[in-house]
Amino acid sequence: MKNISAILLAFSTGISFSQGPAVTSWLQNTSLTGSHYVSGNSTPIQDNIPVNTQLVQYSASWVYVTTHGIPSYPTGPFPGNPSQASDQNAIFKIPLNPSQNMGTPTSTNMGNIGIFINGVALFDYADGVSWKNSTNSPAGGPLGGSGDGVWNRDAVVAELGGFDCAKGHPAMGNYHHHQNPSAFDLDLQVISTVCNLYDSDGLYAIDSTVHSPLIGFAYDGFPIYGAYGYKNADGTGGIVRIKSSFSLRNITVRNTYYDGSSVTAGPNVSSTYPLGYFREDYEFTAPVSADYLDIHNGRFCVTPEYPAGTYCYFATVDENWNSAYPYVVGPTFYGNKTASRVTSVGETTTTYTPATSGLSQSELENLNIELFPNPATDLVTIQVNGLVKENLTVELTDFSGRKVMDKLIPAGSTITFFNTETLYAGDYIVRIKTSGSSITRKLLIVK
Repeated sequence: MKNISAILLAFSTGISFSQGPAVTSWLQNTSLTGSHYVSGNSTPIQDNIPVNTQLVQYSASWVYVTTHGIPSYPTGPFPGNPSQASDQNAIFKIPLNPSQNMGTPTSTNMGNIGIFINGVALFDYADGVSWKNSTNSPAGGPLGGSGDGVWNRDAVVAELGGFDCAKGHPAMGNYHHHQNPSAFDLDLQVISTVCNLYDSDGLYAIDSTVHSPLIGFAYDGFPIYGAYGYKNADGTGGIVRIKSSFSLRNITVRNTYYDGSSVTAGPNVSSTYPLGYFREDYEFTAPVSADYLDIHNGRFCVTPEYPAGTYCYFATVDENWNSAYPYVVGPTFYGNKTASRVTSVGETTTTYTPATSGLSQSELENLNIELFPNPATDLVTIQVNGLVKENLTVELTDFSGRKVMDKLIPAGSTITFFNTETLYAGDYIVRIKTSGSSITRKLLIVK
């Protein structure tokens, strides 16, 4: 077992992550462009905006990530929101030597509080709306006006109907996720039907059998992981769902906070304003075991990318894989918030160029790739559980070796489809390829 005390001591003094995961984990692309849905059309429209990130530069202290803020999975539509994801043309400056904030923790805020490895923004729970006691109604944010700021609306709950299949939406064009960036229809309990017409997949697909991938970095420089990790901080205990230590309060009226302090009243709990509609409906309980997170929604732990350990956040979900408050980071940062969006790089840097050798045969074979339905009639889905870090070519061939169709699963996406309606019944081969490796799966088409 690793000496966690020694690791914590080294960590608390600041560890240089230069040329480490904070530099090497970004999904880079200069050729593929994004797509979006419009309401009423189940075929995505191709855009001319590059997806993922385009340039990664680093110095001894900072990594600079250039991105247009567009994912490789289709975005939209967003019911009630006429905005579309638009070109952000941004450079994000992120610290390579994150450190714990030893003073008063910094609250998360509206707007960017982190960046996913595909260049898409992370927001916290809020949407700028809060209860206004004098008018007995919510106000602020997209509703206009200004609320009291005492009972603050939770965007994940209140705006459920306005998210696309990948659980994202734009704020004045800035496409972002408030929560775990995995598609609604991949959850164990599906709580939105948007994927039925406008299918997408998100940055990664949850796989409960392996440690979730590193999916982003918070504005204090610490990494963000998906929903599953090692149970214990030292990397032992097996793979478990990492859980939030926040839970809903047992209240029917809203006139106190969970610490007992009296505040301006909000609406009574009702079907219109259910528990969870406001952030203040939650209370924090100190972690009861190693797989529960602290008040920032993180913990110190060993991960595949940080074998010596680091503080990290998790994109928390419940037992049904539905998003669980505080979702990713918050309500305060663990570290010193020093990241920012800049207009240029003002120091000498090194450009990081990803290796071009591609996934090895063993890495490709270890991907959890599913075909469904199988047997198939008119449509077959190829789904990769986990995170796709480089483009995968997917070919469909008949048993004579003749290629019938081919598709691409771009890095930062996990899914593609073959329309088999016009194919003859029989046995086929699905071949998944990288630049130097390939694996095959058998597919039966029936009519």
